[in-house]
Amino acid sequence: MTATTASHRSRLPASAEGLAQSVRAEWTKFRTVRGWVTLAVIAGLMIVLLAYLATFHQEVRVCTGTSPASQSCGPANPHVPLGPNGEPVSDTYYFVHRTLTGDGTITARVGPLAGWTQTGNGNGLRGCQAAPGNRPPAGTTGCVDEPTGAPAAAQPWSKAGLLMRANVRPGSAYAAVMLTGAHGVRMQSDYTDDAAGPAVPSRSARWLRLTRSGQTLTGYESADGLHWQRVDSVHLSGLPQIVQAGLFVTSPETAPMSSTLAPRTTSRPTSATARFDQLRLEGGWSSRGWSAEEVGDTGMYPTLSSVGSRHSGGVFTVTGSGDIAPAVGVGDSDWQALTGVFVGLIALIVLGAIFITSEYRRGLIHTTLAASPRRGRVLVAKALVIAGVAFVAAAVAAAISIPLGSHLLRVNGNYVYPMGTLTQLRVILGTGALVALAAVLALALGAVLRRGAGAVTASVGLIILPYVLATFSALPAGASQWLMRLTPAAGFAIEQAVPQYRQVNYPYTPTQGFYPLSPAAGLAVLLAYTLIALLVANRLLQTRDA
Repeated sequence: MTATTASHRSRLPASAEGLAQSVRAEWTKFRTVRGWVTLAVIAGLMIVLLAYLATFHQEVRVCTGTSPASQSCGPANPHVPLGPNGEPVSDTYYFVHRTLTGDGTITARVGPLAGWTQTGNGNGLRGCQAAPGNRPPAGTTGCVDEPTGAPAAAQPWSKAGLLMRANVRPGSAYAAVMLTGAHGVRMQSDYTDDAAGPAVPSRSARWLRLTRSGQTLTGYESADGLHWQRVDSVHLSGLPQIVQAGLFVTSPETAPMSSTLAPRTTSRPTSATARFDQLRLEGGWSSRGWSAEEVGDTGMYPTLSSVGSRHSGGVFTVTGSGDIAPAVGVGDSDWQALTGVFVGLIALIVLGAIFITSEYRRGLIHTTLAASPRRGRVLVAKALVIAGVAFVAAAVAAAISIPLGSHLLRVNGNYVYPMGTLTQLRVILGTGALVALAAVLALALGAVLRRGAGAVTASVGLIILPYVLATFSALPAGASQWLMRLTPAAGFAIEQAVPQYRQVNYPYTPTQGFYPLSPAAGLAVLLAYTLIALLVANRLLQTRDA
C-alpha cells in the first residue's frame, strides 16, 4: 500500500499570496529594527504630550469681592446655552412679545434698520455720542464710529423682525422672519437653519408676516403689504401650544479681524434700532397686551446697554444688542488638543522616508528586489506597512489627547465646544488617516529621491510648511486658505470639529481652526498627492537600476 501526501495549495490567487508575503516580510523588517519602532512610539507620545502642554495652563478665573483684599477667585466655568440640536448658541436680543395660543399670524412693516457700535474709549457705554437724527429710544445710550452727524450703518447680520418661540429661555426652539443689515430678508429657525429671501437695502422698510399652523411656521415678505412672497416654511417638532411671539431686534459684535502676524481677534459690541408699524394680529393672541424685555445672558457675550423699546401712536421703536445664532469662536475646541499632531507627523514623515531610503543607503535594496522581483509589489507592501504603523500611532494618540485636553480645559474653567460622538470618531480616525497618508507620501518621495534628507525635506515642504504658514498667521487669510486648498496640507481639514455658519460673521481661517475645504475634500487632496507620488515612484522603480 502506497502512502501519498497532498501538497498545500493556497486558496488565494498567486498575486494576492505574493503581496501578503511581501507585506509580512516588510513588517518583519520594520519590527526588527528597534530604532524604527521607538520612533513610531515617540511620535505618538509627542502628540499626547503637546496636547497636555497646550491645554493644562489655559486657566480662566473669575474673582468676586468689593476689594482686592476680600476677593475670592475660582474657575469661571462659563455657561453657554445649547440649542435644540445640542449646539452652543448665542441668544440675546430685545423682545416685545405677547402670548399666542394655537395658530395665529403677525404682520408688520419693519425698518429702516440703523446701528450703533462701541467706540474705542474702553468702556463702550459712556462718553460716546449718538449721531443726531439716528438716536436709540429715549432713556438709552448708544455709540457710533462715524463722524458726528453721520448715521451709523447696521452690522451686516443685524436683525429686526417677527419671532415666535417656545419660551424666552435661551436656547429654546424658534422661527423668525427678519430684515437684516446687509443680507436682505431671511427666515431663520433653531439657530442653524437659514433661508434667503429678497435682497433689500437695510435702510428701507419691508412688510413681514409670520404664520403658525400647528408646528409649521411660514415667513412671508412684501414690498407694499399687498403682494406677498413666501420666504420659507419650517417644522418645529415639539413646539408647545402656547408660545411667545412678537417683535425683536438684535445686533452681533463686529466681525473679528485677525492680524497678519498674531492669531488674535478683536471685535466690538453693537446695537441696532428698527421701527415697527402697521401691526396686525390674527388668531389666538392674548388680550393682556405687550411685554418688553431684554432676553438672554448679557454677561456671556459682549452687548451694548443701549437697548429698549418705545410705543407711540401704533409705532414701536425697538433697539437690541446681541445675536440669535450659533455660537462660533466661544471657548475652546478639541482642535487645541491636536496641536501636537503636526509635530508627531514630522517624526512619522522621517520614519516613512527612511523605511525605504535606508535600504538604498546600505545597498540592501538589491536583496529586497532579488527576493521579490515584482518591484511594484515591494513598494505597495512598504506603503501598507508604514501606513498601518502611522495610522495606529496617530489614532491612538488622538484618542488619548482629545479627552485629556478637554478635561484639562474644563477643570481650568474653560468652556469647551461640545463634540458629538460621530464627530469625535471622525476626528480620531481622520487624524490617523492624515498621518498615514503623509507617511506614505514621504515613502514615495524616498523611492523617487533615494535620499532620506531630500525626501524628508520635500515632505516637510509639501505638508508641514504650508500648514505652519497658514495656521500661525504668517500669511494673509486669503493666501492661507489657498495654501490649505492646493497643497497636501489640505488633509488637516479632517480635524475640523466646529461647523462654519454663513449667518455668523467670523474669520473662518486656518488660524482659528477652520479650513476652506470640507474634511472629506481636504483628505482627498492629500490622497491625490500620495497616489501621484506612488505612481511616479513605481514608474522610476521599474525603469531605474536598483
